[in-house]
Amino acid sequence: MVDEKLNKREKYKARLRPIDYYKDFENLDFENLGEGDRFYLQDFGIFTTDFLEDEFTIRIRLAGGRIGTKEFQAIADIVKEYDLTIVMTARGGIQLHDIYVDDVLEIHKRINSLNLTTWQSFGDNIRNIVTDAYDGVIAESEIECYPIIEQMQDFILQNPRYVGMLPRRVSIGISGNSVNVNSFFANDIYFALAKKDGVFGFNVYMGGKNTDVAQDVDIFLHKEDVFDFFKAFVETFYTHGSRYSRSRTRLIYLIEDIGIDKLKELIQNEYKKEFLTSGELVLNKGKFSEYRELKDGTYAFVYQTNFSKLTADEMNKIAEFATKNDAQIRLGIDQNIYILGLKEKKSPLISPSNSSTVVACAGNLCPYAVWSIKEETKYLPLDLIQKHSIFVGFSGCAKGCGRHRHTDIGLIGLKTNNFGDTDGGCRIFIGAEHSDGKSVGRELFSMVPFVHLNSVVTLIISLFEKSGYSDFETYSKEILNNYSELFLSLWHLANLESKQTIALPKQSKKISQEDEEKLLKDNFKELEIHEDGFRKTISLKVKELWTIEGKDPNYKPPIERTNFR
Repeated sequence: MVDEKLNKREKYKARLRPIDYYKDFENLDFENLGEGDRFYLQDFGIFTTDFLEDEFTIRIRLAGGRIGTKEFQAIADIVKEYDLTIVMTARGGIQLHDIYVDDVLEIHKRINSLNLTTWQSFGDNIRNIVTDAYDGVIAESEIECYPIIEQMQDFILQNPRYVGMLPRRVSIGISGNSVNVNSFFANDIYFALAKKDGVFGFNVYMGGKNTDVAQDVDIFLHKEDVFDFFKAFVETFYTHGSRYSRSRTRLIYLIEDIGIDKLKELIQNEYKKEFLTSGELVLNKGKFSEYRELKDGTYAFVYQTNFSKLTADEMNKIAEFATKNDAQIRLGIDQNIYILGLKEKKSPLISPSNSSTVVACAGNLCPYAVWSIKEETKYLPLDLIQKHSIFVGFSGCAKGCGRHRHTDIGLIGLKTNNFGDTDGGCRIFIGAEHSDGKSVGRELFSMVPFVHLNSVVTLIISLFEKSGYSDFETYSKEILNNYSELFLSLWHLANLESKQTIALPKQSKKISQEDEEKLLKDNFKELEIHEDGFRKTISLKVKELWTIEGKDPNYKPPIERTNFR
């Protein structure tokens, strides 16, 4: 008897396990899929949108972002043969889009016949496990994590108990490097390099997601204990995670419901060993560099993709270059391609864009996004972003696959008609202290029309430049986060209205609303604060500044996609 309180997906699982569904995979009629079929297929890396039912996406799982040159070339061949679109994911994987219904089965079989897999890359599974692209190869590499990642993946891959059967997705990050270019605190679990009693190991953080940071749970693991802890966690989440309201099935809500101490107790029952208290976190922020010397004396070159998009021709050139130089290919969670093991610090490859510190979701190639994120990056001041190595996360919806709240400046593309004849815009977040997982970004504006986005982001960066800090995250910590969200919105609006760049005064601590109001009046004589306060003033100002009269000549709608090939 199926529990009627279970959410819809759990009811399907109760009737038929995904791994049993897969037994009849080759006999599926992809032109006549039902709702249940679409749920199950996600567990094997296949999904589609409701409005493009005859076009599919296949997501390829790459443990730690590693892929052989032969496999990389083979994917390029498939893409060219079937005229597909390629996107690098923010978890170091690859997605193939625009797969016609008649080709899904063949392409899926070809990919899984390589030294690759699509299994559990979507759906209610342990998703692709990520690490730093320089895992094990730079001077700051204290523990190589790839062998641990392989153990984890082998354990869950095609395991009947777990394939598609977890209460919800679980994202896992692990890094044994003392310096990381990207943060891993958006993961449900993050194993962060730490040191205890003179020995390197990992501190455990739990409960992160794209809109929240993982919290320290006061556990230290030696590297040989990580896999056993992982197994204990998976079984605990499988057994005790909620399977009712779909909106509360992530790990963070289990922690909210039972508390971190109870969760640790449940994991320990499976782990069978006493936990060690956390060690000293060994975590420093790195900066992006096109070339990097490795500890064996060779070099790495980083190819910046076109905001995660890649062509078959690019893949062919990268594979040819890597093969010729006997180099490795790794995909970073920054959606860049790392080529490791070069004898010389040079490369004939020319990156198509300055996307080194910009992470963008799949945009309108995804079932949930409302905008073509790759197209809307044209509204960003990319030269300024690159000049200051500012981390930008660009998401197409509130699910946040661009990790917009874990970056210096975060953006969500949204539809709007609040400002006249334009229906595209961004919600903007700033102020995240993302490198050490202290805080996520706070909302600066709930909506900025795309046509004003460049001027707004340029102002944000100009005020940062005037602060005297060289790093935006330090600016967030020392200045932005000592003010309220509403004050920051008004300060930026007042600068825009007066066409000035008056820097935010430095504060040693958070100040009161009365002091914030005094600062505004002292610096912007013409600014009138509404009697109903900051929020009402903001509402009036954004309409006054951003309402567009008539047809906007600069606005270009997203490219329309059809079911025809």
